[in-house]
Amino acid sequence: MQLKDRIGCRMKLHDIHVLMAVVQAGSMGKAAAILNTGQPAISRSIAELERALGVRLLERNRQGIKPTEYGRALLNGGMAVFDDLRHTVKSIAFLADPAVGEVRIGCNPTLAASFVSVAINQVSRRYPRATFRVVTAYVDRLHRELTERNVDFLIARRSGPIANEQLDYEFLFDDPYLVAVGAKNPWARRREVALAELLDEPWVLPAPETTAGALAVEAFHSIGLDSPRTTVTVEPAEVRINLVATGRFISIFTDSTLRFSANRAKLKVLPIKPPLSQVPVGIITVKGRIISPLPQLFITESQKLARQWRQ
Repeated sequence: MQLKDRIGCRMKLHDIHVLMAVVQAGSMGKAAAILNTGQPAISRSIAELERALGVRLLERNRQGIKPTEYGRALLNGGMAVFDDLRHTVKSIAFLADPAVGEVRIGCNPTLAASFVSVAINQVSRRYPRATFRVVTAYVDRLHRELTERNVDFLIARRSGPIANEQLDYEFLFDDPYLVAVGAKNPWARRREVALAELLDEPWVLPAPETTAGALAVEAFHSIGLDSPRTTVTVEPAEVRINLVATGRFISIFTDSTLRFSANRAKLKVLPIKPPLSQVPVGIITVKGRIISPLPQLFITESQKLARQWRQ
């Protein structure tokens, strides 16, 4: 029997689960308490794994137990195995009762309040017993939530190439940036507006380090002007929409943000010439990861909704 076959026969999922618990707890004693077993049983599981692989998986230091490089490699593979098993169980449950399941979505707060909410409503109507968990954050944390398997996929804006080679990106729609004022603002009556004319208006913008804030600054700089006069600096889009709806302020939003806002009728999109840039929105998944049927159905519905937006 070849080495890889012998290892496959001797390694047990239970032992890998024990290894994961030990590393997470930081000691065999704590892991034994978590798993409701004795420390000798924990030690046996680790010893059997090390005998099967012929390498040391754990080492002790002042902080407790930590994995060796071999242990980390096995943990990474073990997490993938258990994740795939969870998805397989979900697939079987979906086949037995397609009305039940959970979809875990990662996205930023703006997309959560617009495109993602519409997609959830559509899938929820079709499968009323399905549940949804939306994790809202920004790029770095979202990618971490995805790679750590806390969400099934991301619906996110893409401002450049996907740096992580483990991730796949599928385009959904382009999301243009728009300049908006209150419907009763004098600028709302103009048929064409140059961005330079708006330099001294009272702007409501996110901080310059955010995407929308940086875009406003870049748009003015590109035509040789200083940054616009920011009267109010605030991140949440709905706060900015409420202020713009008063008629005094001006701000920049994505089309998806305005499309489903409750105050949309109180706003007027200005015909800026030339128009501002747009950013693609898509679905980001982990390459090779199995996606359960209900999350996959959600992705399909999102693709249909995106096609409707593009028409």
